[in-house]
Amino acid sequence: MAEAHEVRVEAGKGIVGNADQGGWRQVTIISRERWDTLMRQVGASLDPSTRRANLLVSGIDLENTRGRTLQIGDARLRIRGETSPCQQMDQAAPGLREAMRADWSGGVFAEVLTDGLIAVGDAARWADAADDAP
Repeated sequence: MAEAHEVRVEAGKGIVGNADQGGWRQVTIISRERWDTLMRQVGASLDPSTRRANLLVSGIDLENTRGRTLQIGDARLRIRGETSPCQQMDQAAPGLREAMRADWSGGVFAEVLTDGLIAVGDAARWADAADDAP
């Protein structure tokens, strides 16, 4: 997975140029803090890109957030569910796949609600409750 310093997202589609377009799983997200905890649990020191998520956020707890709207840059993303870790995680570090199954540790997948640009360093925050209306 190629690292990018910014991506453009399109509502209802996902990341511009990404092979997977449309559906509910348009963008995948993992938190830096959760990744660091996983690394301590399995005694590994892997780069978060090992997870192959589209976005890495910090300061945001993604556990049990289905239905919430996350604002990153000028894009809004509706969390649709928890991502399930694949067997590649155990190839990267024994026990990582099982560790990721607890408490939404594998991250989340989201649907893009508004077009926007997301760049490294953009703040991630939960949208106001009033903004969460479908």
